[in-house]
Amino acid sequence: MLGLKLRELPRTFSTPTMSLTRHDVEKIAHLARLSITEHEMPVYVSSLSRIVDFVDELSRAETGGVLPMAHPLDGQHQRLRADEVTESDHREKYQANAPAVSAGLYVVPRVIE
Repeated sequence: MLGLKLRELPRTFSTPTMSLTRHDVEKIAHLARLSITEHEMPVYVSSLSRIVDFVDELSRAETGGVLPMAHPLDGQHQRLRADEVTESDHREKYQANAPAVSAGLYVVPRVIE
């Protein structure tokens, strides 16, 4: 699969509760159109369970008194440009080559029933 080498994730938080089952990972793989071998399956079950458990652990963190930040470092600000239109509308020119257009939108064949 994709030529990636699988390895166990390091344990950086409490022991996972194996929140995903093999069946769950098989369903996820099917939906993502991934081919996972029998040899790879236990690693995926373990790794994905740890990720889900870590996200669950993060969601339990007390953040009630934390103010939202625009930048993680104090005194730093994002440089934002002015919200101005800098380009002209070329939609009709671009859509002239499209096989089907309706109300300014591209019409494409239905792929999901």
